[in-house]
This record gives sequence, C-alpha cells and structure tokens, in this order.
Amino acid sequence: MKIITITKKGLLNIFACVLIGAITLIVATSSATQVIETATTQRLIPIYYVDTDKKVCSISFDAAWGNEQTNTLLDILDEHKVKTTFFLVGDWVEKFPSSVKEIDKRGHDIGNHSDTHAHMTQIESSQLTKEFEDCNEKITALTGKKVTLFRPPYGEYDNSVVQECNNKNMYCVQWNIDSLDWLDPSPQEMVNKIEQKLCPGSIILLHNGAKNTPEALPLIIEAIKAQGYEIVPISQIIPKGEYYTDVDGKMILK
Repeated sequence: MKIITITKKGLLNIFACVLIGAITLIVATSSATQVIETATTQRLIPIYYVDTDKKVCSISFDAAWGNEQTNTLLDILDEHKVKTTFFLVGDWVEKFPSSVKEIDKRGHDIGNHSDTHAHMTQIESSQLTKEFEDCNEKITALTGKKVTLFRPPYGEYDNSVVQECNNKNMYCVQWNIDSLDWLDPSPQEMVNKIEQKLCPGSIILLHNGAKNTPEALPLIIEAIKAQGYEIVPISQIIPKGEYYTDVDGKMILK
C-alpha cells in the first residue's frame, strides 16, 4: 500500500484552494441573486404623455432662473385664450412672488420643479424630501393651492425620485415633445419639431427664459390648433384614477 505524505506546505496549498473555491461560490451566488433582484425590480417611469383618443395636448414652461419674459408669455397666452402649466423652482418662487401670483391669477397650473434645481438622483433621501416639501410650501403660501404636479430638474429621475413623488400624492411629469428652445432654434424650427411629434395626449416642454420662445409661442399655438387640437393644462389632460406608465412613459388608466 502506497502511503501519501502531505507536508505542511501541501496542507496550506489545499486549504488555500478550498478557501478560494468557497469565496468564488459565494461571489457567484451573490452575483446571481443580485441579477435576479435587479431583473425583478420594477422601474418606475414618470408620465411623458397621456393615453387618450381626444385631440388634446398640454404646453408647459419650466422656470428656474430669469423672469424677463414671463409677463410677455402670459399676455400671449391670454390673447390666444390658452391655459398651460408652469413648473417653478422654489428659489425662483422666492425671487419673483408677484409673478407666481400672476401665473395663478391667470388660470395656469403651477407645478413643483424642486426647491433648488438640484440633481435629484445625486442627493440623499432627506434632501430629496426637502426639495419636494420646501418648494410645495412656497407655492402654496402664495397661491393657497395644493401642488400636485412635479417635474424633475434636467429630466433626471430614478425610482427614489418617482416614489417620493408618488408618496406625496403628486404626479411626476416629463414631456414627449422637447422644443429645445434653450438651444435658441428659430421659431419655425420649434414649430416644425412640435408639429412632427404632436399626438393626442402630448406634453410639450418650453422655458420661460429662452430667447426665441415669446416669438415662437403664437406660431406654436396656431399650428397646434390648426391640427384640431385643444390646449389644456396638464392637470386637465391627466385622467383621474389608478394608472401605470408603459416603457415609453405613456400614462394608461388601469
């Protein structure tokens, strides 16, 4: 009978091999579990547009910094008898309270655009909550109305942002038509882009401080109406009841 002698060094090598094998198995199991959890985690998607057969759409303005054009935009909207939605940053609300009251007085929706125009996906949960609550409080203090609409700055969101919005019984709203007015396209280029992508339930993004938006706005309104669409605030285009959003961000009632 052959006797195999294992040296101390050999024992150490065997132990090392067993240890490496055990670690590899643990990592592999952990990775597999993580993949399964990731695959089963539901991705929360904001509302980009609304599922409807009616020829209705919404125009929205984001206001974060300047205020030179706000009254001009409001006058144009009055002239064309159109109501829209303004998403306001809390800092903007503090700087221009009279404009906030004027937007509300003229019958437009006012939504929350965060308190400081923060990158919402890059902040801690406590700060995330504060961005929602502080802006809501500032708007409500001036208008006396509860804020139900939210648009994340830069269009950045993740599950935490959407869930925080849902927890506050607010709608997280993006857009399916970006005018890109902040890049200073010509008014006709803005009209062409909107005409090409317009569909029932569309939500259009504009800004209150873009250079060519006041000149483009009447043309945009006329082009939309020429296609037989009615322009309403986002609060009126969103149907009431339980809903879900598909992979394209279409809001669909359950």
